[in-house]
Amino acid sequence: MVEPLVVLIVACEVGLWVVLGAGLVARYVLRMPRLGAVLLVCTPLVDVVLLAATVADLRAGGEANASHGLAAIYLGVSVAFGHSVLRWADQRFDHRFAGGPPPAKPPKRGPGRVRHEWREWGKFVLAWAIAGSIVLLLVHVVSTPERAGGLLGQMWGMTVVGVVWLIGWPVYHTIADKGE
Repeated sequence: MVEPLVVLIVACEVGLWVVLGAGLVARYVLRMPRLGAVLLVCTPLVDVVLLAATVADLRAGGEANASHGLAAIYLGVSVAFGHSVLRWADQRFDHRFAGGPPPAKPPKRGPGRVRHEWREWGKFVLAWAIAGSIVLLLVHVVSTPERAGGLLGQMWGMTVVGVVWLIGWPVYHTIADKGE
């Protein structure tokens, strides 16, 4: 059986893209920039809904498990990478529907690529810190260490992803692109 919180996480991800898409369509296709701006500003409300539902589930006596940890990770990633995703989509809509310049691409090699990789990994570190803070908040909500094991386990998985990312991209490009 699929946990309701996992369904809500998926619904929030879909909702984020629907609100983002509606904002961009309003801005560029319908030529309603104010409505588009309002919709784009509303994208973080999806995260607020998920956080409120996660806290409410735990306060109602729900068992703290991996889905609660996944919700914390989703929120951390959404906050840390959200602005970049909005900018990425906005550049593409601007180019396609408003005659804007082609979207910027990261450099393939050299110091620009190294800076890009470290900046992206820095966003991951921010996401990790936000997710960890939310996990600590949720541990406080459940108020007993015995009920918090599922929450803490997700952070170990996120840490492994971060170490692989660190070695595979920023460190790799720092070493490989040193001479360029």
